[in-house]
Amino acid sequence: MIRIVKATVADLNCITEIAHKTWPITYGGILSPEQLKYMLNAFYSDAALLKNIENGQEFILAKEGDTVLGFASFEHHYKNGSTTKIHKIYILPETQGKGIGKLLIDSIAQFAKENNSNSLLLNVNRFNKALTFYQKLGFKIIQEIDIELEHGYLMEDYVMEKEI
Repeated sequence: MIRIVKATVADLNCITEIAHKTWPITYGGILSPEQLKYMLNAFYSDAALLKNIENGQEFILAKEGDTVLGFASFEHHYKNGSTTKIHKIYILPETQGKGIGKLLIDSIAQFAKENNSNSLLLNVNRFNKALTFYQKLGFKIIQEIDIELEHGYLMEDYVMEKEI
């Protein structure tokens, strides 16, 4: 049985491991190896993850027994609004397609309602196969954005929203 638990600082290594296993498969055909390495280091170092927590992000884990299958992070009252922003959501490649992503999003939606949010917001790379997953869950594209990173790297995203 898969259960959702709140992550602690002690779980950061596990979160980083899942990102390093997931990103090459998710983004290998989208990003250059150099950009992939840069972004993993920038977003999943202990310092970066601790800063996420300090800035109000909460992390949750999808666990089966003692095995972590995926994680998500989110922030209530994003930009002081009534929206909960999903910043990260990744499931181990070998466990995708088993409802874990939906379970994580449903859990975030429940936490969001308890914190008086009326919508969920997320960014997804415009070329990521997860786009159809989010659309099936009721997310709608509300904006197309390009986010410039260091070294001339670019994140080409859709902003998606779902009313809850």
